[in-house]
Amino acid sequence: MKDDSNDFQAPDNSRRIFMRNLLYGVSTTAFGIQGLAAMGSENSFKPSAKAVRKVQRGGKLGVALVGLGKYSEGQLAPALTETKLCELKGIVTGSPDKISKWQEKYDLPDANVYSYDNFEDIANNDDIDIIYIVLPNSMHAEYTIRAAKTGKHVICEKPMATNLADAKAMLEACEKAKVKLSIGYRLHFEPHNREVMKLGQQEVYGPIEKLNAEFGMKLGESPWRYDKKLSGGGPLQDVGVYCIQGVIYTKGKVPVSVTAKYHPVTDKERFKEVEEGMTWQMQFADGSVAECRTSYNQGFNLLRAETPNEWFQLSPAFSYGGIKGETSKEGEMKYERVNQQALQMDDFADCILNNKRTRVPGEMGIRDVAVIAAIYEAADTGQKVAISEEIQNAFIDRQ
Repeated sequence: MKDDSNDFQAPDNSRRIFMRNLLYGVSTTAFGIQGLAAMGSENSFKPSAKAVRKVQRGGKLGVALVGLGKYSEGQLAPALTETKLCELKGIVTGSPDKISKWQEKYDLPDANVYSYDNFEDIANNDDIDIIYIVLPNSMHAEYTIRAAKTGKHVICEKPMATNLADAKAMLEACEKAKVKLSIGYRLHFEPHNREVMKLGQQEVYGPIEKLNAEFGMKLGESPWRYDKKLSGGGPLQDVGVYCIQGVIYTKGKVPVSVTAKYHPVTDKERFKEVEEGMTWQMQFADGSVAECRTSYNQGFNLLRAETPNEWFQLSPAFSYGGIKGETSKEGEMKYERVNQQALQMDDFADCILNNKRTRVPGEMGIRDVAVIAAIYEAADTGQKVAISEEIQNAFIDRQ
């Protein structure tokens, strides 16, 4: 979970209005995204000769972090001291008082320190190969599009965007620039979560009939998360995304429909603009269901699947560490703790160097934005909301 509440400037409204009007009149009811299955610039992309030579000579691909909040400071930057193929080489910040601390700790030269105003100058910096967007949700689109125009590859934190038009614009900008785009879904590189993907998708214990996915926390001070213009919504946009992800990568399918209900608001001051919590159900074509919930005022952390005769689960399932797994048949899952973020970033560097498709591409981010929109619509209307066939056939990390 990221928190950059003290490290950004208000987005340029003219740029956001331009992007919103540029594309596509997307209907949140139909969830139609034409051509999603055909999107992806993998075949037209060629690894940078400079990047390949850099690694061949014993160097690493350079990463610039955009936004120096808690997630960058506490997770990503430390992870970049453990990576094998990439390293922290630059920062972009709107907080000048943070610069000296970061420069001293990570040996960053003045030439690799940027503000949001001169962000585009990264295009001329050969030290930097990857730009990682770690900003409030509503700023993801603007800065991913700006990053793509520099010719650098892009990782964007989840959720990809706060609406479908922005998400599609982000992917198309990266395709046009012939750069790779990855979404910061760290759990696709965590061994316990990889195991539930295998158990579920390969039906090791039989077909899944029921899933439970729950992720909530008691949120304290985090001003931008309570601001709908910046966050796009409450816990569904934040920790709830992990539930959507967990259900889909365990089942290996996208739901055909959703129903949803908001939790009662117990703190009207904090939750004036965003939901305090939600409960929702995801229905699949084979009749199986997933019961899900998320909250900013309760703590829970579970991913569980049940087959006709067996079950398997992770609890906690979605944390940065300390994940534990168990199956009814084999007992405890015995995997060592890994640095999820380090594995995630190294995998992306490998994709760049060898022109491979990332496990967590922009198409997956678009899919999840569509599911989030469907859940909100279901909660707002009290009706079951269908997911389009296009989204149902979108990208899944296969095992």
